Amino acid sequence: MPLPEVCVVYLLRRGPNGLEVLLGDKRTGLGEGKVVGIGGKLDSGETPREAAVREVAEEIGVRVEASDLHEAGAIDYHFPTKPEWSQRSTVFVCRRWRGEPVETAEITPHWYTLDAVPYPRMWDDASRWLPGVLRGGTVDARFTFGADLATVVLGAH
Repeated sequence: MPLPEVCVVYLLRRGPNGLEVLLGDKRTGLGEGKVVGIGGKLDSGETPREAAVREVAEEIGVRVEASDLHEAGAIDYHFPTKPEWSQRSTVFVCRRWRGEPVETAEITPHWYTLDAVPYPRMWDDASRWLPGVLRGGTVDARFTFGADLATVVLGAH
């Protein structure tokens, strides 16, 4: 049975101290309290790219064009003790958009230089693949989380 599909977008800009990525403090739902990329579930009939455009607008009030989204790969997440959390995430990087990120009920956005990304506050898998993606690489990975629903117990990438 295929995993439910989600998408995540990492906006990148050149800041005064080098390349910066936009991440958000998750305020509700799965991942509440963690620092996450911008994204969410695909609606019925929606492609990952279409969902990414919609989710960025809904979560931080920024408009991205589908053609400006660079697909950087996909990750399968497995939660054997809570299978409803299992999902497949398509990862996008975007360097062009319109508008300024704003706080919403779901996300409080913050810019981080690449050497200051708060990996300890993110999902356990992020430090294993996100640095490479933010520097222009790709990801094709599978991660299985333990009974604590927080720690990666098996990862392949």
